[in-house]
Amino acid sequence: MTEERIKRIKDAVSEHPDFPKPGIIFKNVFPVLRNPSLFKDLIDVMVESVRKNADGVKLIVGLDARGFLFGPMIAQALGVGFAPVRKAGKLPGATHSITYKLEYGQDTFEIEKDALTQGEKVVIVDDLLATGGTMKAAYDLINKAGGEVLQCLVIIELADLCGRDKVPNTTVTSLINY
Repeated sequence: MTEERIKRIKDAVSEHPDFPKPGIIFKNVFPVLRNPSLFKDLIDVMVESVRKNADGVKLIVGLDARGFLFGPMIAQALGVGFAPVRKAGKLPGATHSITYKLEYGQDTFEIEKDALTQGEKVVIVDDLLATGGTMKAAYDLINKAGGEVLQCLVIIELADLCGRDKVPNTTVTSLINY
């Protein structure tokens, strides 16, 4: 049943060559969100993955910006909290931050200091894992803030880019691999 749902979800993902730049084939998950049945299947499969791989999770962390679409629904279904990780300057109050390198420069992620407690068990959620720089930064940020990452969960992984190798000592789960 899970494999059937994932196949239906994968079939709905559209591809856009040369976006956002030449040579990139953009995998667009938004068509899944436009179909209520598929969207429900997606959230259900993600919740099942967390239940299987992240026993004791207390907080779902969604990455800016597509992780915000899935994280709160997963948290709601599991009866746990949700916290966003955002780009610098987008969150109010005191924050933990981490600056990380990208292929074309650097960026900074932040999480509110009161978003998690020391030792809190966390699952990080995003839509895509490519080279792993963003996920690694989020993983490092959660550790810096005192959390324990149990799982990094993505919908799509571009496996040839080996992004999961940048996230040590945790379960990396992708529903769809290209």
